[in-house]
Amino acid sequence: MKHPLRSGAGVLLLALAAGLAQAASVTLTGTIGNRAILIIDGGAPRTLAPGQTLDGVRLVSVQGDQAVVETAGQRATLRMDTPTSVGDGAAGPGGDRIVLPANSGGHFMTLGAINGRSVNFMVDTGATLVALSDADAQRIGLNYDKKNPVRVNTANGVTLAYRVRLDSVRVGDVSVTGVDAVVSEQPMPYILLGNSFIGRFNMQREGDQMVLVKRY
Repeated sequence: MKHPLRSGAGVLLLALAAGLAQAASVTLTGTIGNRAILIIDGGAPRTLAPGQTLDGVRLVSVQGDQAVVETAGQRATLRMDTPTSVGDGAAGPGGDRIVLPANSGGHFMTLGAINGRSVNFMVDTGATLVALSDADAQRIGLNYDKKNPVRVNTANGVTLAYRVRLDSVRVGDVSVTGVDAVVSEQPMPYILLGNSFIGRFNMQREGDQMVLVKRY
């Protein structure tokens, strides 16, 4: 087994800067009455009332733990803590293309979801598997078997990790099912998006962008 935590495990969390081309990644993180608290393209949480617009995203309505937003003529229903791409036809399931811009540090960061729960990813082409910390696993309600640990080398030395299969991994409107991963006992500032996810795509670089086109 290669070392899924080979890079980035000891690095401080970098600012997120990612999303699908011509689309906004929008996450509903809370509601206050008829107002919604939204995160748009990894920015700071902002509170909007129906009819208000932020960064091209207009809040249409709020009901319970859902909100309807609109951008570029597209509407989408947001569910709590589930990133959704809106605009340019990207809203809704079934996408097959992801475009990620590099941040100022040259890393590819993105909002995403594991088993429907919101997470922060860093793309790591040197990682065999998707890798997350035990703290992240607990936060998203991921159960895993601790009977058969594996040892992995990280920037901070050897640590124990546990294999798990994720029901789904989603970036923007692109979802992949049955993704192998490891859960590390070592704290991690973000979740590594390794080759068990990336390997399902054709990957190319276009300037400072990484383009992933789904193969299966």
